[in-house]
Amino acid sequence: MKDAYGREIEYLRISVTDKCNLRCRYCMPPEGVPCVPHKDVLTLEEIAELVRIMAGMGIKKVRLTGGEPLVRKNITELVRRLHATPGIGQVALTTNGVLLAQMLPELKAAGLDSVNISIDTLHADSFRKITGTEHLREVLQGIEAAYADGLRVKLNCVPCRELNGGELVELVQFAKDRQIDVRFIELMPIGLGKQFHGIPTAEILQMLDGAYGAAEKLKSDTEGPAEYYRIDGFAGRIGFISPISHRFCEQCNRLRLTAEGRLKLCLYYKDGIDLRALLRGGVSEEEIRENISAAVWQKPKQHCFGAAGDDAAENRRMNQIGG
Repeated sequence: MKDAYGREIEYLRISVTDKCNLRCRYCMPPEGVPCVPHKDVLTLEEIAELVRIMAGMGIKKVRLTGGEPLVRKNITELVRRLHATPGIGQVALTTNGVLLAQMLPELKAAGLDSVNISIDTLHADSFRKITGTEHLREVLQGIEAAYADGLRVKLNCVPCRELNGGELVELVQFAKDRQIDVRFIELMPIGLGKQFHGIPTAEILQMLDGAYGAAEKLKSDTEGPAEYYRIDGFAGRIGFISPISHRFCEQCNRLRLTAEGRLKLCLYYKDGIDLRALLRGGVSEEEIRENISAAVWQKPKQHCFGAAGDDAAENRRMNQIGG
């Protein structure tokens, strides 16, 4: 699949649920939010069918997200089905890590290739302030279990002045003696994220320079939008994903599938196509392919975060869209 700008679309991020067992302040209010009714959520069979169709159109990598994907019943069976789908070369997972250690053996046996784990602090009190829970120990256990089990592990941190600005340097220690990528992801001005202030890449690099010495920028790889740095004596890499300040739309190769079956072409825009309606409406596979191809051709050239008063902008929270 190619869009009108010649970008090859090979990567599908699938939100399997909008439910989550944390209440991160930049994502969801403490009291929670109304969830998508069960009947409106794609079944595992429907997700597997859409992946089969899209793999035939060029999708090679899928990533399961949420909400928190590990709270979805029978998620391991979905991993197994996707791993067995012809054309799918990688099945990855983004998780908050709370349930990871206990579920890891089954997930790996099902074919999980890699895992991204979200962690914004190593301090229990800050973790409680950010997430509204006491689950830091379980998250740390999940990180260690995934690394010990040989999975490729990346840690995702959202730097935020109000929440963890003074605790970022400590997180980098995960990459000191382990081949783990510690990545700082720019705060997205979506939903509750608009209420907080992110920390620029240059400022974080200054923090790291003061603690560990100058970080060397590495040559760009082809795996994704992160810019990576190496600190002398570190086994792992430090990455920065900055979609707002360092827009990487020209290399975008991804689509998003929401829990209720909407195919999103760009995180910024609320438009897309309702694949659930097509599946449940009994249309042919060829019609589904045609609708997907037509939508992909309309994929926007770039996002417009920072623009004021755009009626086309997405107004839902990240747990509803898919992280």
